[in-house]
Amino acid sequence: MQQMKLQYTAGCLVISLLLSISAALSSPAIAQIGMDVSVSIGPPALPVYGQPMGPGPGYLWTPGYWAWDDDDGYYWVPGTWVLAPVGMLWTPGYWSWSNDAYIWNGGYWGPHIGFYGGINYGYGYGGVGFFGGEWRGSAFYYNTAVTHVDPARITNVYVNRTVIVNNRSHAAFNGGPGGVAASPTPQEAAFASEHHQPPLAAQTAHEHAASQNHALFASVNHGRPAVAATVKPGKFSGPGVVAAKAAGARYHAPAISPREARTSATAGNHSATPNAANRPFSKPNTSNNSNSTGPKNAHKGGKKPAHPNEIHRAQHKPLTRSPSSHALNQAQKVRPASKPHAQNAPHPAPKPSHAPKPQKQTPPPKHENEPK
Repeated sequence: MQQMKLQYTAGCLVISLLLSISAALSSPAIAQIGMDVSVSIGPPALPVYGQPMGPGPGYLWTPGYWAWDDDDGYYWVPGTWVLAPVGMLWTPGYWSWSNDAYIWNGGYWGPHIGFYGGINYGYGYGGVGFFGGEWRGSAFYYNTAVTHVDPARITNVYVNRTVIVNNRSHAAFNGGPGGVAASPTPQEAAFASEHHQPPLAAQTAHEHAASQNHALFASVNHGRPAVAATVKPGKFSGPGVVAAKAAGARYHAPAISPREARTSATAGNHSATPNAANRPFSKPNTSNNSNSTGPKNAHKGGKKPAHPNEIHRAQHKPLTRSPSSHALNQAQKVRPASKPHAQNAPHPAPKPSHAPKPQKQTPPPKHENEPK
């Protein structure tokens, strides 16, 4: 009897695990936030916006970022407060440039803040580390010098005004012309080997909800989203919603479609390896554009280098597929039989001619546009 109970319990656990895996795969949790995405068009600049008041103890600020959709391009995921795992800090994701492509490096939870591209997300995320607060045992204390919390509701606060942010850039990507020039510090490199936790379900659901909001796409809001930050994940209307004050830079629509801009990325090393069949041939656009694209190769002949944020046009060569053996067999069935070629007969020797040889004439001069 005891053995039957153990078998029943084990069976229930297995079924529960399978259901959990199935739900995870079918839910909106499978999103960019924890995946590598590679495109040939750089993200718009980070918008300028305020931080909503923290909703209560234990909530940590997760900054907003530009996410990617293969049909409509970049869309803004508003910054929001998330109820954090005890003792864990959020390292934001960031875009990095490598091998003529922009790659999304997903964020994660960990005991320390890792490298997030040197991007100045604000409110404690100045490019290196985090100064918005710290864990003291099981309680999180907020640095009110850089974060907005209500002292009447949150009493675990302190003030540290020694935070100095030298990075005033609104660039949303690391590396390449126009991007933030930053590399991991030795301490950040050591933190990379720590145990990390993936984004919470509330975060992935928040990103998915943003992807369904047409007004959050850069093609609509031009880098200035009406919902730049929210008090809680998925809350895009009502109190606690903050609109962007301004775009971080002038916005220009990309010259290619999102499908054309999509490339492939090698997971794990965060470096782009575009497929040879889909890799665009970049041709710089000489118009001034604040949207970021891959850097141009070294200019030749003294020509002025292209602006770092120029839009590159992608020219794709059509794919050619080899016909299947079945198709060849069908073609051979309907193809008419070819006539046998006549064998080359020997030509008779030319008769000698006694006519006087014509004088050699000078050919007329060739035109300038004719090939020599």
